[in-house]
Amino acid sequence: MAAASAFPYRRINVVGTSASGKTTFARTLAARLGVPHLELDALHWQANWASASDEAMRQRVRQAIAADAWVVDGNYAVVRDLVWERAEAVIWLDFRLPAILWRYLTRTRRRLKSQEELWPGTGNRETLSMHLLQRDGLLWWILSTYRRRRRDYPRLLASHPQLAAIRLRSPQAADQWLAEVRPG
Repeated sequence: MAAASAFPYRRINVVGTSASGKTTFARTLAARLGVPHLELDALHWQANWASASDEAMRQRVRQAIAADAWVVDGNYAVVRDLVWERAEAVIWLDFRLPAILWRYLTRTRRRLKSQEELWPGTGNRETLSMHLLQRDGLLWWILSTYRRRRRDYPRLLASHPQLAAIRLRSPQAADQWLAEVRPG
C-alpha cells in the first residue's frame, strides 16, 4: 500500500462493491483534501427510486466533473469513461465479502430505524421490503457483483495507466490510509 501522506491528486474516483463504504470514505477524503464530494448514486436516483436515463446520467456527471477538483464515489459503468478520463487517481475499496456484508447489515439497520432520506429531495428511503422481498434489492446486488468487480477492476485499472490506482483491502487499511492523507 502506497503511503497516503502528501497526496497530490485533486480528481479521484472511489470505487468498490456496494456497502463497502465508498460514500463515507469519499466524503472524508474530500473534506481532508478540501475538494467537493460527488456521489454518483445521487445523480442516478430520482424521486420514488426512478433511475435517470443513461443520457441524463451522463449529462449530470459531465457537469459535475467539469470542476478542477473532486472526489467522486461510485461504479456506474455508463459514466466510467467520463469519470476516468478526468480522474487522476482511482481508490478501490476491495474488502472481503464478510466485511462488506457486515457493513451492509449495520448500515441497513441504521437506515431502517432512522428513515433517513438518502438523497435530499428524492424522498428515497430504504424499506424492509426492499431488502427482503425484492429480487433486485441491495443484498442481491452485492452478492451478484462482488466477484465480478474483483475480477474486472485489475484489468480495467491496468488498461488506464494514466490513473494512479490505490487498492485498499480492508476497512482497517482504508482507515489507516485516510488518517495519513493530507493535500499534496
